[in-house]
Amino acid sequence: MDDEGSLRAILRRLMEGDGFECVEASSGVEALELMEMEESPLVLSDYHMPRMDGGELLRHLHARWPDTAVVMITAVSDVNHAVRCLDEGALDYVTKPFHIEEIRGRVRQALEKRSLLLENRAYRENLEERVVEQSRAYEHLLHASLQSLADALEVKDAYTWGHSTRVCRYAMAIANELSLSDNMLRQIDLGSRLHDLGKIGVREEVLNKDGPLTDAEYAHVMEHPVIGWRILKPLLQDAPHALAVVRSHHERYDGKGAPDALLGDCIPIEARITAVADSFDAMTSGRPYRAGMSVDYALAELRRCSGTQFDEVCVEAFERALCADAFPLPDWTVQRPVRHKQLAAA
Repeated sequence: MDDEGSLRAILRRLMEGDGFECVEASSGVEALELMEMEESPLVLSDYHMPRMDGGELLRHLHARWPDTAVVMITAVSDVNHAVRCLDEGALDYVTKPFHIEEIRGRVRQALEKRSLLLENRAYRENLEERVVEQSRAYEHLLHASLQSLADALEVKDAYTWGHSTRVCRYAMAIANELSLSDNMLRQIDLGSRLHDLGKIGVREEVLNKDGPLTDAEYAHVMEHPVIGWRILKPLLQDAPHALAVVRSHHERYDGKGAPDALLGDCIPIEARITAVADSFDAMTSGRPYRAGMSVDYALAELRRCSGTQFDEVCVEAFERALCADAFPLPDWTVQRPVRHKQLAAA
């Protein structure tokens, strides 16, 4: 575009002679109106024009049509303006008076640069996409491997088979009731599935003991949150909430839990959620030395321990999810009778 009609006519004949389709504009404002109707891959623009100079036009083009190649045309005395335009995104400039072959060469170079820029961008985007896909594949493989390890641990104890899956199901129902973020939901899903992984470090004779644990045995079992956290920390550095579930799911709201005696809201919300889910499944699942509680009895225990062992908000969210049938319950939880009173304990 140019405010000199004769110069525009020369450029148009030249470009059309080389096979280009051309439109003319007498000002920068008119050029933008034409671009609105149909985007052009190349703009030849004079620097000095009425209403909007070439520099301002370039800024509009670069902001709205960044893939358009711009070649500035300017007088010899205005070369500094042209250089500034290069800094702002123009691909080349031509000084007046110019030779026809010079215009042809600059246009060809500008279009080649544009093509290279588009190819490079497409390559980067494709590379980034492949990196993301590869990263997701590695993440999926890691999580699958960890889940397999957790499942292998449960094979050691037939009475806890499926425990991590059920805890995950209950924890996710609570988290959804609390409207937590998608990122938090993903990490709670992961952490709750792996929350007992540290029991791999618990002696099998203690893990499968046919009766209540002694104080020393209970203390040994309660080492599993830290053991699991230490195992997973190098692998889940990008999942701090999942790690918090593993380490802190045995903390108590009154500060009397383990391993760090955290109090109240100092316990991460993801761990408070999993504590409720874990205890509910522990109470409703059978052990060699006792039958599981009924759902109603276990729910009553959660309410009774709300504010001391458990976060009241998480207990209420669990009850809402339970009443709304947000998750399936194992068959035995609604059929197994209560044999004796059992306090809420994982």
